Amino acid sequence: MKLGKIEEVALRHIWANEARDFTPWLAEQENLDYLGEILGLNLVEAEQEVSVGSFSADIHCKIENDNRTVIIENQIEDSNHDHLGKTIVYASGVDASVVIWIVKNARPEHVSAVEWLNEHTDSDIGFFLVEIHAIKIGESQPAPQFNIVTQPNEYMKSVKSSIDKELTRSQLGRYGFWSQMNTYMEETGIKLGIRKPSYDHWYDFKLGSSKYHLTVNLLDVEKKIRVALWISEGKDIFDKLYANKDAIELAYGSELEWDRKDLQKAAWVADYIPGFSYDNQSNWGELQAKAISKVLDFHRSLKPYL
Repeated sequence: MKLGKIEEVALRHIWANEARDFTPWLAEQENLDYLGEILGLNLVEAEQEVSVGSFSADIHCKIENDNRTVIIENQIEDSNHDHLGKTIVYASGVDASVVIWIVKNARPEHVSAVEWLNEHTDSDIGFFLVEIHAIKIGESQPAPQFNIVTQPNEYMKSVKSSIDKELTRSQLGRYGFWSQMNTYMEETGIKLGIRKPSYDHWYDFKLGSSKYHLTVNLLDVEKKIRVALWISEGKDIFDKLYANKDAIELAYGSELEWDRKDLQKAAWVADYIPGFSYDNQSNWGELQAKAISKVLDFHRSLKPYL
């Protein structure tokens, strides 16, 4: 078999202008999803050229489900001091939780600067320095390639956080629950995408579209777990599913909660598992098995209509 050779393509041959070409391209949800997949973040609701004082941030977006603010600064050339300064101005101007600086080549002094920022800030903010390249094989179309140069050290952040202030009961509970659920999926060989455990109250499973995904949510106050299809945008998707409500619920095996959320962009179809608490871990194994079973049931019953 004849193998092709990977070649790098000049970025300016693809995106001649950073503001007019690269930023609009990255702001498209499909491309934002690709970047988010590399970084381990679910990035949504991109806005371009958002005013921050007398400056404009290239992209302002959010992390899905918790609405943390993200700033993306684009630079399809070597990193420089000017753009480093701008990222900090933008982050402070919108109280960003995540700052992503994308460059063609990261200079060593800027790598050190971003590493220093991550080491000397608390766990509420993280800085990513990412290189963008474009590659092709033979006569193929060029493909973008994001490479993380430096990123928040979550282990060090959690250690620092535990020194500065103890992790809350809910944070410890969430991390423990998701870690155990990962172990359950690995040991049972369930074919679902496993993600790193986190301190967030949700755990998402992709369904092949940026417009919707399956999610498991820990609702400690309500003493239950929610398993749902989360539709981040597209009321037409919800309406199509609702038109087949009876058939879906028959295939699923029980009634579901249908919430169109007319005043919001999102909508969901949900089911619940009672009996969850961070304080009582004796039934966590049973709850994790039920949650994954419901995820699989959702996938099976909704697939013909998505």
